[in-house]
Amino acid sequence: MNVSTAVAARHSIRAFLDKPVSRELVEELLTKAARAPSGGNLQPWRLFVITAETMPRFLEFLETSEIPETPAYDVYPKDLKSPYRDTRFKVGEDMYALLGIPREDKAARFAHLARNYLFFDAPVGLFCFVDRQMGPPQWSDLGMFLQTFMLLAQESGLDTCAQEAWAMRANTVSAFVEADADLMMFCGMALGYRDPDKPVNSLVSDREPLENWAKFL
Repeated sequence: MNVSTAVAARHSIRAFLDKPVSRELVEELLTKAARAPSGGNLQPWRLFVITAETMPRFLEFLETSEIPETPAYDVYPKDLKSPYRDTRFKVGEDMYALLGIPREDKAARFAHLARNYLFFDAPVGLFCFVDRQMGPPQWSDLGMFLQTFMLLAQESGLDTCAQEAWAMRANTVSAFVEADADLMMFCGMALGYRDPDKPVNSLVSDREPLENWAKFL
């Protein structure tokens, strides 16, 4: 698989098969992904991996925990303006249409959102942390690392879903993985094999045409 094919094939998967992913493969992908660009070679990413063996204990901890939560950060700006608001709204409506959930069925929509906290049934979950002293340049390094990992996963026949929703459960996750207090959680990621029979996995989000966001001088 060449890079262009991997980029076109990768999209967020929200229903996974009960098919194992070996620890050796995950280690290989993470090692390769660490070649991602990193300003000053800081390599600021810190990863915690929830394996198939650990997953039941983690999900039980998540369900029973009474740790107070404060969102790690705002996933979206509070007053998101057009066109960013419009594209966010459309991808949500496209997803719920595939799921057969009408706009007025708020309970069903919230129930689907809650599946983030099951990793959408993926056998492996990853959490990406960064030292709190790091700033926006290092956060961009995290994005490049995660994208590199997702493309390598695609090359290996695996699928992913990057999940900023985990920022809402950052304190509980940090307690379970025993993250150092200096570390802040950025996101989670589901890793596994897509379920081809689930309509939600056919969702491919739109992209704005080049002329809307690039200016050649």
